[in-house]
Amino acid sequence: MSAQTIILALGLVLIFEGLVFALAPRRLDDILRTLAEMPFDARRLIGVLALVAGAVLITLARMLGSS
Repeated sequence: MSAQTIILALGLVLIFEGLVFALAPRRLDDILRTLAEMPFDARRLIGVLALVAGAVLITLARMLGSS
């Protein structure tokens, strides 16, 4: 994995994270409150699913890029 790829990935993460703050700052309070009320196991499951989805997308992008 090249430095360019890592920088691109970090930039995309920051863009998507920033969208929440830029487009729905008031809604963010509700989202955080909902997350705080969720059981730890549910939050862990969401995290694991996000990790798996990210790994699948990275693998797919690499497969498409090598074709």
